Amino acid sequence: MLGEYPISGRRAADISASVERAVGTGALQPGQLLPPMRELAERLGVNPNTVAAAYRTLRERGVIETGGRRGSRVRSAPATTGRDHIRVDVPEGVRNVANGDPDTALLPPLAAAFAAAAAEGDRAPVLYGHDPLDPELARLTRAGFDADGVPDGPLAVVSGALDGVERVLAAHLKPGDAVAVEDPGWGRTLDLVPALGLRTVPVGVDDEGPRADDVRRALAAGARALIVTGRAQNPTGAAVSATRARALRSVLPEYPETLLIEDDHGHGIVDVPLHPLAGVTRHWAFVRSAAKAYGPDLRLALLTGDGVTVDRVRGRQRLGPGWVSLLMQRALVRLWADGAVDTRVVAATYGRRRDALIGALDRRGVAAHGRSGMNVWVPVPDETGAVARLLHAGWAVAPGARFRLSAPPGVRVTVSTLTEDETEALADAIASALRPSPARSYV
Repeated sequence: MLGEYPISGRRAADISASVERAVGTGALQPGQLLPPMRELAERLGVNPNTVAAAYRTLRERGVIETGGRRGSRVRSAPATTGRDHIRVDVPEGVRNVANGDPDTALLPPLAAAFAAAAAEGDRAPVLYGHDPLDPELARLTRAGFDADGVPDGPLAVVSGALDGVERVLAAHLKPGDAVAVEDPGWGRTLDLVPALGLRTVPVGVDDEGPRADDVRRALAAGARALIVTGRAQNPTGAAVSATRARALRSVLPEYPETLLIEDDHGHGIVDVPLHPLAGVTRHWAFVRSAAKAYGPDLRLALLTGDGVTVDRVRGRQRLGPGWVSLLMQRALVRLWADGAVDTRVVAATYGRRRDALIGALDRRGVAAHGRSGMNVWVPVPDETGAVARLLHAGWAVAPGARFRLSAPPGVRVTVSTLTEDETEALADAIASALRPSPARSYV
């Protein structure tokens, strides 16, 4: 019995499932210590090796962590729970600036593109064994990568950026390996890494991207991979500058076996130039998603990298889904060819909304960050209090805990649909939420 929850099972799979189920329901809390393996084995009447195998499975799935003689305990952010559970329920009448969604008014209509792709499919149906990459999509992708200075390499199509990141990590790393991640950073990445049985090593971020000294420390400490967001970093809006790229390019050759993964999160919605790092380590991958500019439901991203990495990604993909729908690939080709999204207009629109809020906050003495993209990061002294006060004032913002490991607290504000009239009111509400509560005196 662990607290009020009895771990059960006779097989390793049943024991690990019992623990994971308890973590998922909250019966076992983050940080809670599990019984020593021999003790649990005696309690369940099984061989200690059976419990050891169950605990190993839980470690590999990112549910628990083992600290030698200190025992095994539920991870502080177990993969089973996920950061999506750290959210604000938005009551009716409260303005939601927490969701991270693009402005639907800036997304292109999809019907014509998919109709054209379907008609092409009717003329020449896609069958098993066909090339998994549309030739025209490959040509346009390569041209775009060349224009942005991304090194030449084979191409693959994956089901979104996170799918690409997961496949690349799985292609090279084994459970227990460490991955350097941005902090603050994309919450789904921070969940994905431990879910693969890997360890996260936080790297500090400022407006120009990951700090070079932090990257060096992480790699010197044994991190085998580094994940970098080139533009529109979520949640801070950071974009890797030319100066920062040079600094990072001077660090990475010191650790040539590092697996470098770059996520071009801002493709199609930003006007700041890309400064890729790819090519300075032996193994690398660069992934570019269509989701932000063309719609989150267009689950498609283009991936390039060194030959070994892309070959492993393709090989594993063939054993699972096989390929990403050619119907979707051809629809994206039509959208690109027709110029369905004017990047300059989209970037300028998000830029005006972002700069307006940052400027309004600055006039009220509140520092905020947002160099690119559709989000603004506001450091706060008391995250829980700030979120609660803003909710009371009619604004729902995203708690920074969704995006942090060891970084100081903050809140994320999505400005994608923020109107000019709303900006000053939101800035007032944020400034008010950050003021110290008035001291109370009792007579």
